[in-house]
Amino acid sequence: MDTKVKSASALAVAGAFAAALTMTAAPEAVSAAEKEKCYGIAKKGENDCKAGPGTTCAGTSTVDYQGNAWKLVAKGTCTTVKTPFGPGSLTEVKRPT
Repeated sequence: MDTKVKSASALAVAGAFAAALTMTAAPEAVSAAEKEKCYGIAKKGENDCKAGPGTTCAGTSTVDYQGNAWKLVAKGTCTTVKTPFGPGSLTEVKRPT
């Protein structure tokens, strides 16, 4: 077998192995239907959307745990998220500014 064929075969095997590892190592994505908005849990600038008047959307919260800014979390987990001001909420919450 010539060197070019051996190199091509080795490259093909390595590529297949890398692809298999990627597929098994990647966590399954949670569909949008399996997520819910959780208010008051985002750190400053890390919200997914809605951060009150004067903001545009994602990444615009101005303080940590802003009560009107939300992040998407797996359905059923929002109220288990702990913050210094209490748990996450499925609705907007009042937070100290």
